[in-house]
Amino acid sequence: MGRPIEISRFEHSATELRELAARAQDGAVVRRLLAIALILERHSRAAAARLTSMDRQTLRDWVHRYNADGIAGLSSRRSPGRPPALNDAQMAELRSMVLQGPDLERNGVVRWRCVDLRAEIAARWSITLTKGTVGKLLRRLRMTRLQPRPYHPKKDAAAQEAFKKTSPAW
Repeated sequence: MGRPIEISRFEHSATELRELAARAQDGAVVRRLLAIALILERHSRAAAARLTSMDRQTLRDWVHRYNADGIAGLSSRRSPGRPPALNDAQMAELRSMVLQGPDLERNGVVRWRCVDLRAEIAARWSITLTKGTVGKLLRRLRMTRLQPRPYHPKKDAAAQEAFKKTSPAW
């Protein structure tokens, strides 16, 4: 067996830890509090781990976190997650680029699609994204990836009205 675990914090007794476990909402924290209470009651590390359904090494790690941070150290830490693909300045530039629209001579398109924006992002910032990620970036900017159809600047509304079918059967 391993060395007995030493708890260096004694501001809570085993009974107080059990009372805190009864009020806790997170099941993982409840298990950890009960395991610490068992250790304070002089149970072996193997017995305390078995009774709380965890490994001896895991219990040892939680005791070390309890010794360092107290009861607050028994809650699970959240990972910050993956950093965003584009920083704030790049997102602002993407927003203005979408609002201005593409340049036909330079970009070769008359309206932005996610595929076109993906290629433009790769050309400007050397960041490779998928079409879905570009759509998510647009949603984060509160923009839609759907764009209205472009219309010809020389269209004639009167000619369109004259061209429409006007028969009663239609």
